[in-house]
Amino acid sequence: MSGPVPARVDGAAKAVLLGLIDDAVAAGWTLGRACAVLGLDRRRAWRWQKRRCGGTLDDASPGGRAVHGLLGWERDEIVRLFDEWGDVDRSHRKLAHRGSYLGRVWVSASTVDRVLAASGLKLAGAPRPPRAAKAPWPDWLQWRPNQLWCWDGTQFPACSTARHACAIVDVVSRKWIATHLTATPDSVAARVLFARALDNEGLLTAELAERLADPGAVPPDDGVPLLLAVSDNGPEMRAGDTAKFMAICSIVQRFGRPSTPTDQAWIESLFGHLKTEHPHLETLNDPADLQQELERVRHHYNTVRLHEAIGYVTPNDEHTGQGHRIRQDRRTGLQRADAQRRAWHRNQPLT
Repeated sequence: MSGPVPARVDGAAKAVLLGLIDDAVAAGWTLGRACAVLGLDRRRAWRWQKRRCGGTLDDASPGGRAVHGLLGWERDEIVRLFDEWGDVDRSHRKLAHRGSYLGRVWVSASTVDRVLAASGLKLAGAPRPPRAAKAPWPDWLQWRPNQLWCWDGTQFPACSTARHACAIVDVVSRKWIATHLTATPDSVAARVLFARALDNEGLLTAELAERLADPGAVPPDDGVPLLLAVSDNGPEMRAGDTAKFMAICSIVQRFGRPSTPTDQAWIESLFGHLKTEHPHLETLNDPADLQQELERVRHHYNTVRLHEAIGYVTPNDEHTGQGHRIRQDRRTGLQRADAQRRAWHRNQPLT
């Protein structure tokens, strides 16, 4: 044997090592010195000597059971619960709570799942609904400002009398088009919001204003729609009065897939940045103050804040067609600055 003593050795090897230690100690060596030479921890030698006196040098065979392991009657009770309630609960989580609800067995949901799997039993469960595919944009849509809007609402709980804020963002330019603060997010609020947005963008023509003022107006049949409005499936979006208003304005509605907020990612991103960068908005409790501050923040968002998604220009720059020129000017400026730095360094003496 050479080198340190392995972590596990059999009883015969332990007896040989202890014999060598006994001989060394009898010859005047200390226990520590003998253990150091043999590569054996002194505490192990003490334990082995104690076990040698009891005749138990050999390690016990591995095994045993967990002290918190399930009892046999608990396993049987879980299986009986499956037989009686599996068709009703259809979930291992509900079945675990059913056991304690009936006062029959107290186990975790994972334990129920493990026992049923070991017994070859499987709950029916609820079928997962198929994931709907995202529909393509319509053929008539042009990728330019004021062709694709996205709208939704958020809340400012501190302003209890008018906590709901509805907003519209242009998907192409990321311009924040309009905002409306209301106590009830209904079809009336939706109509006010879109009328304000159309007016802000110069799309509320005299003819359209006349149609909106006529209670008996019918949607025009002039072919190409004015724009596409993307939203989720909220009640104010799905309302019949909202649909009629949109039809009169030649606006086509597009609803996102259920439980898929990324279909409205543009407006969700706006609200996220709005509340993160301007947390004071959530402390205002007066509707007039909140509306005024929202308009101030909207002007800053559109004209000052550089937007990453459109190449670090402002939404107003992109909305007015200046974004491409600004991005190109930056690329040209970077190339010119690089050329100037290279020229300067090439003309400097080496040091």
